[in-house]
Amino acid sequence: MACRKAARSKSAFLDRGKPSGYTAAAGSDGAVGTTTMRDRQHGEAIRYIDLFCGIGGFRLAAEQVFSKYKLPATCVFSSDIDPRAREAYKANFGDEPAGDITQIHEDEIPDHDILFAGFPCQPFSIIGNGKGFNDVRGTLFFDIARILAAKQPGGFILENVKQLIGHDKGKTLEKILRVLREELGYAVHYRTLNALDYGLPQKRERVIIVGFRSPAAFEFPPKQKSFAPLSKILERNVAEKYYASEHIRNKRRAKHTPSARPSIWHENKAGHISSYPFSCALRAGASYNYLLVNGERRLTPREMLRLQGFPDTFKIVGSESQARRQAGNAVPVNVVRAVFESFLPALLNGRRTRK
Repeated sequence: MACRKAARSKSAFLDRGKPSGYTAAAGSDGAVGTTTMRDRQHGEAIRYIDLFCGIGGFRLAAEQVFSKYKLPATCVFSSDIDPRAREAYKANFGDEPAGDITQIHEDEIPDHDILFAGFPCQPFSIIGNGKGFNDVRGTLFFDIARILAAKQPGGFILENVKQLIGHDKGKTLEKILRVLREELGYAVHYRTLNALDYGLPQKRERVIIVGFRSPAAFEFPPKQKSFAPLSKILERNVAEKYYASEHIRNKRRAKHTPSARPSIWHENKAGHISSYPFSCALRAGASYNYLLVNGERRLTPREMLRLQGFPDTFKIVGSESQARRQAGNAVPVNVVRAVFESFLPALLNGRRTRK
């Protein structure tokens, strides 16, 4: 859903003191739009928004869970600053996301029940030692916080890199949690989860933060016993352009003997090679030699998407370099889906009353 630029600037919003729609929610029953989550479970669609949506990993996971439990749901707003990612999102979901969320006033965003956001990790230490919203202004997390404050959805799921835990000696996460809990009144849970533990052959650790307007019986999903073999991910009859020259392949074989085949070889900047029966974390800006299949060739864009849990029905839009970047930036679908399967019953079964 596209959205016109807000008439009021973000600075005007900041000048109003507490965010519009803000209510101290601790210990209260959270209203969700004009109806309760139980109402939505009995027919009215659950409404959600998808911030920093990229190519739609959160949305894909949500749609899979809603479909599994036959729950009506609709994405009422999405946003991403990358125009190429927006093109891919539209091609796959039919909705054109809005652009830069920092330029969209919270009043322009529809009411919703659930907020999804995979936001970048930024240095909060440059802001100072203030409290609450004044401590996070100027960061992209602020845009999540102002929307939560204005719209007060029943719950949210946020995703970030594992480095968030230790970022600025833990101060960044501390500030995020303080805003979510003390300023916004959400009951918040967080944990670092690894895509390897949820069926994907990729070591990709991510911090997942979930919150509820009212306390809910939520537990993070248990780990799975195994992940898919690489043979399920790798394509056959891959084009020659993905292969290194025979000379380079021979040099790599002379330097390293893998313990498994197929395997993904990781070559660092110093030329050291390690290999595993799974992939190291995909990175948007990594060089072509960062991850290599059996030390012979680069991963294809389709293989990269498979490693993130995207089905082959997912359309690749744009150039190959754009597709690689988009796959590297995406959230691991299996992880989000597992979390959402635990999150949704907790939200639906929680006590919800109208204010």
